[in-house]
Amino acid sequence: MDSSQDPHPHPHSPGLSPHLHNVLTDLHRRPYPHVPNPPLCKKRASVALILRVRPTYDHWPSPTDIDIGDPELSVEDRLDDFFAQPWVKYGDPEVLFIKRASRPGDRWTGHVALPGGKRDPEDEDDKAAAIREASEEIGLDLTTDDCICVGNLPERVVTTSWGSVPLMVLCPFVFITTRCDSPMLRLQPTEVASTHWIPLRALLSSSLRTVEHVDMSQRFARQGGFLTRLAVRSMLGWMQFSAVRLLPAETVQCTSIPGFVPDEQSDKGSSSSLIQRFKSWLIRGDLNRPLLLWGLTLGILADFLDMLPPHTTVQQWKYPTFTAPDLRFIVSILTYNLRKRNARMVKSGARSTSDTALDAETAALSVTPGSNTSKHDDNEVGIGGLGVGRYYGPSDRASDGTSYAVGIMLRGYYQRLRVAIYVFIAWRMALGSAAAIAGWRLIRRRLR
Repeated sequence: MDSSQDPHPHPHSPGLSPHLHNVLTDLHRRPYPHVPNPPLCKKRASVALILRVRPTYDHWPSPTDIDIGDPELSVEDRLDDFFAQPWVKYGDPEVLFIKRASRPGDRWTGHVALPGGKRDPEDEDDKAAAIREASEEIGLDLTTDDCICVGNLPERVVTTSWGSVPLMVLCPFVFITTRCDSPMLRLQPTEVASTHWIPLRALLSSSLRTVEHVDMSQRFARQGGFLTRLAVRSMLGWMQFSAVRLLPAETVQCTSIPGFVPDEQSDKGSSSSLIQRFKSWLIRGDLNRPLLLWGLTLGILADFLDMLPPHTTVQQWKYPTFTAPDLRFIVSILTYNLRKRNARMVKSGARSTSDTALDAETAALSVTPGSNTSKHDDNEVGIGGLGVGRYYGPSDRASDGTSYAVGIMLRGYYQRLRVAIYVFIAWRMALGSAAAIAGWRLIRRRLR
């Protein structure tokens, strides 16, 4: 077995670092094109995918072994020099995530995400926005000599969850720090609750694949109040999304956020508000759920991770569905042919563009210059975990502009999902009507 595919590699065998080197070099050589804003959508946002290599116990560097590199060299030369160091070659690559602070009305409250935010008018470009947001949210300067800006990942148009209204263009950028120690992070209390360095090995592990359950009643019954939402929730159940359970190698908590240390009043109130706690459980679920990567952020990471051995990240990704058994069955039936067709497109696309990837099974599809932004992709892919966002731009693979594996797999899926919900509602109404008629007949017989 290839040591890079072994979840527990031998300490004297190179791990993922050589493969990461190839991926980063490829991303720098073939940057994804700029995606303009769709009509009536002016907002842009950027996120920073920040990587580092943690030294292992058997290959710990001495002060004389550490070389942050010459910033005057080209990016490829800097990457070559960095990954040539023994402690890097045998090190453990990691990705930095944040857990957002809990804020009322925030769509992403408490979610695991990448550092980032909206582009301001004073930002020179999208990359400058990612650098500024990383500095403001976690206090990490990505412009220092010990940090390399590698390139970007596909830009995507983020839409409303069940609509086609574009909200913003999301631009992910990839950075790697050449330091061997942990940088001091300064977390902004109103934005970030904690930061977590997650090993790539953990993100690639099939044993950490799980699901996230999301209450969709708020989207279907916005004006109906608690009882309406409860009725919708009891009928539809939870919506289920593919997720990865995160195992942090290092965590930094923002201890200054309100509620980090419970006070006496909040502690007393917790035992007397059983109704509120029951209501919270019915609507929002368990607030102490484990640290999960899912939704939009998982979509950004999926294709990047699929370039790394064992190249199964996209295969492990599961389509969104519902927990109600009959609705789940209807979704499965109505989307069966579409899922098979999209899977074949991903597989054939990866093979035909292997010159741009690490091997024949990667989902990093090539793009060519051109313009194809006028055609609107009808996939309802939004920020609430409904998919991974959309990439509008030139592509040599698809007429609608999608050129990343998860985007191709989701093509047309949400249209079928909406139809499945309509069929499910009709089925439940028919079933309820039949049960009511049978009950009424039974009552009439007994009354005679």
